[in-house]
Amino acid sequence: MQALQRRIESGTYPPGSLLPSEHQLIQEFGVSRPTVVAALRVLREQGWIESQQGKGRFVRGRPAMAAVEPNRPGQAYLTNPETNAPGELVEAGAVALPNRVAALLEAQPKSKAFLRRRLVARDGEPSELVSLWLPLELSEGTDLTSGEPLPQGIRQHLQSRKGVRFDHIVEQITARMPTAQEVKQLGMPKNVPLLAVFGAVRDASGRPLVVVEVLLPADRHELEDAYPVR
Repeated sequence: MQALQRRIESGTYPPGSLLPSEHQLIQEFGVSRPTVVAALRVLREQGWIESQQGKGRFVRGRPAMAAVEPNRPGQAYLTNPETNAPGELVEAGAVALPNRVAALLEAQPKSKAFLRRRLVARDGEPSELVSLWLPLELSEGTDLTSGEPLPQGIRQHLQSRKGVRFDHIVEQITARMPTAQEVKQLGMPKNVPLLAVFGAVRDASGRPLVVVEVLLPADRHELEDAYPVR
């Protein structure tokens, strides 16, 4: 998706031009059809392209909303240095995957994966629990077991250490009641629900790389996004 956006912004695909077909994009980028379909859907929803029945997909250009930065905590954790968010490491090591995270990583439920979990503080108070889940082999040779906050974002760290390239994120948002441990860690009332944000990071071929889970007390946070109306 990012490669297509860059081509639109550079004028390689000028406004009004016909975008290459799904088959052509699959051949050029060497990715699966679901990955191309997902990227085109996001570009259409964000206003970069439009579909015309029987004619194909046409370039609209850079949308005005592209300059708006939505408040997406999962994406922020992946790109911002941990040193920007004071907190403490509460868990790091191999653990059994919960069912939802296993599905997002396309792994067997209860199979082992690496977990790095931090309790992030805002204004001196516990604010959110951020968990990073990734295959064991992807955690090897990294600093993810370190108790010190990383001076770079997870994306940059894994790219430099493991050579992986993040391409897109599939995000899910759910709500649930907190566990007793989460109530204690976050210093929240027992009767207040949690907002659980899951971001499944994939490479250009659609292979899951990382899942980031952000738990937010619903009485302290609100999620805001921006999108074009058509």
